[in-house]
Amino acid sequence: MEGQLYTVSAPSGAGKTSLVRQLMQRVPDLKVSVSHTTRPMRPGDLEGRDYFFVDKPRFEQMIADGAFLEYAQVFDNYYGTSRAAVEATLKAGHDVLLEIDWQGASQVKQLLPDTCSIFILPPSREALVERLQGRGQDSEEVIARRTAEAVAEMVHYHSADYLIINDQFDVAVHQLVSLVEAGRLTLQRQQARHHDLIEKLLSR
Repeated sequence: MEGQLYTVSAPSGAGKTSLVRQLMQRVPDLKVSVSHTTRPMRPGDLEGRDYFFVDKPRFEQMIADGAFLEYAQVFDNYYGTSRAAVEATLKAGHDVLLEIDWQGASQVKQLLPDTCSIFILPPSREALVERLQGRGQDSEEVIARRTAEAVAEMVHYHSADYLIINDQFDVAVHQLVSLVEAGRLTLQRQQARHHDLIEKLLSR
């Protein structure tokens, strides 16, 4: 039985990364897809853990070959999700999570319609700004720009299958975990997982 593909999208400041980190700790056998990128390796980066690092000609050849489920150019660098790697992991029976923006999630959904898409929103505009300010590393001008970008992203929440409001962090974590666990209890997946048991239970 194939695994389930999930995409998690959110504006900057909504707490997506922290939620996904907790999800990965609490749900067994959930894999996070490692993206390809053309950006240079930084100190502490590990090939295959943080990214697969490739040069620009190689990345553009992969685009031409249709090798990506989704990709984007951010400033001077490309980032993309390998279709072959994700599909191989799913076929091996593992659930896979992609932490990507709404545009990437839309691209993935077009290619793999059975993808479960999740969008995370902050509880208020004020909370969003507070979280962006709380990082303590950006000027007011940068924060204003990030807030405007976040609002532009939030408009697309309706394209997701599920919506989580990250007001109380523990509650949002529970909701995210519950979504993945419920996906593993669908009739189709349970029938495949417990085929022998069901046969014995129903035998005469």
